[in-house]
Amino acid sequence: MKAVTDASFEADVLKSDKPVLVDFWAEWCGPCRQVSPILQEIASEHGDKLEVVKLNIDENPEVPRQYGVLQIPTMNVYKNGEVVKQIIGAKPKAMLLRELDGII
Repeated sequence: MKAVTDASFEADVLKSDKPVLVDFWAEWCGPCRQVSPILQEIASEHGDKLEVVKLNIDENPEVPRQYGVLQIPTMNVYKNGEVVKQIIGAKPKAMLLRELDGII
């Protein structure tokens, strides 16, 4: 999965021509580490319809502040520069796929 930063967020996420799921995470976050391989699987299986990227909130505090991300893991789906879905907390793959129904 590609890592995005405060500096690359607009080009990589907001201006993407397909929906982008941004995984807001941090190194010290256990649930973030649990959900990461699941997101990797979703990216591999649905990469033609959905881009999946990671944003480390410790290294890039500006974007999480701008979008009101208060807890992690938070996964925001952006489409045409807008948040169309927000998923908070680590969830099993089946539940994440249900949340993404209609996007992928």
